[in-house]
Amino acid sequence: MKKQHNISLYVNNKPGVLIRIALVFARRGYNIDSLVVSQSNDPAFSRMTITATGDPATLDLMLKQLNRLVDVIQAKDLTDLPVIKKELALFKVKISEETRSELLQLLHAFGVKPIDICNEAVIFSVDASGEKIDGIRQILAPFGLIEVIRSGKIIMARGSERT
Repeated sequence: MKKQHNISLYVNNKPGVLIRIALVFARRGYNIDSLVVSQSNDPAFSRMTITATGDPATLDLMLKQLNRLVDVIQAKDLTDLPVIKKELALFKVKISEETRSELLQLLHAFGVKPIDICNEAVIFSVDASGEKIDGIRQILAPFGLIEVIRSGKIIMARGSERT
């Protein structure tokens, strides 16, 4: 049975680290659904957040293997822990004289502000859970989505526990 997992890694900020981590996932048959890498508050280290789908029994073996890699300081599964998850999405939607008002009112109802408006299209950003972004995408589909670009999920442990 496959399940989606949220994995947090704290790694050395050096070239080649990402490929070695990606190979661990590939060898174990895990598909990486989302990957975000950013420098941590210490420039010598990076934080990776990986959302991957695969067999839960294999996950423990992967985490042990990841924690043995030289450049991995810590790898842990955050799937069942209380966390804050966010994603960023940019939507480009067709507009016309007839749909402009309706679309802008709909966006306002979701608390979304346009970041670029021209005669043919509007671009706006949404930072929310993946589920809310999926919902907004479904609602906007009838207007004519030109383009949707999503970041990966970023995850932070709640409370004082370190991610």
